[in-house]
Amino acid sequence: MRSMVRQAHHKKESHARLTGGRVSESTVRRLSLYYRGLSTFEREGYKTISSKDLAKEGRLTPAQVRKDLSFFGSFGTRGLGYPVKELKEKIARILGLNRTWNVALVGVGNVGSALVSYKEFPKQGFNIKLLFDNDQRKINKNHKGIQVFDVKDLASKLKEHKIDLVILAVPASAAQAVTDDVVSAGVKSILNFAPTHIKVPDDVTLRSVNMAMELEHLSFSLVNKGYPLKF
Repeated sequence: MRSMVRQAHHKKESHARLTGGRVSESTVRRLSLYYRGLSTFEREGYKTISSKDLAKEGRLTPAQVRKDLSFFGSFGTRGLGYPVKELKEKIARILGLNRTWNVALVGVGNVGSALVSYKEFPKQGFNIKLLFDNDQRKINKNHKGIQVFDVKDLASKLKEHKIDLVILAVPASAAQAVTDDVVSAGVKSILNFAPTHIKVPDDVTLRSVNMAMELEHLSFSLVNKGYPLKF
């Protein structure tokens, strides 16, 4: 009985850790690295690995790996390491990869079209259900098997289809207006590919991917070879 109480307390405590707003962005990034590393180890037939093995995948220290994982509970056995399959599944649950998410994409241009074709999305549980554009030549047609709707109907369609996450692949000039419609529909997660700064309420999670800036970082490292970038 006491054991059951302790287990329940531990689960509640772990849940509080996950929902208490104390998980740093860098920790989540590293969890993604661990998940990918574990996927590789699993494909290669490993049953168990050490924190040192996992650290090498992300160019980290074993201490950092242990610290990150301990934040979410107790993993592995001292002297034996971590069971690859079990740890991968636990990290998948932490990252929300053990379920499916309904995704809508706005902007069916070159970038948007490439994202629709990205095969890793459905493998990770991110299913693009709706497409939106303002080009009349694309509206009400199927693009790679997915219907394209008028962006004017964005908010209502997002609510109707219970969309969890929206990807923006629109011009910078349209990004904020589209974001406002997404927020008004109650969507709390946005992935932005528009090369501009977007404002969202505090309860909305926004991730921006500025490909131009990433290339500028790379060009800096090429021009300034004596000053390699550190991450």
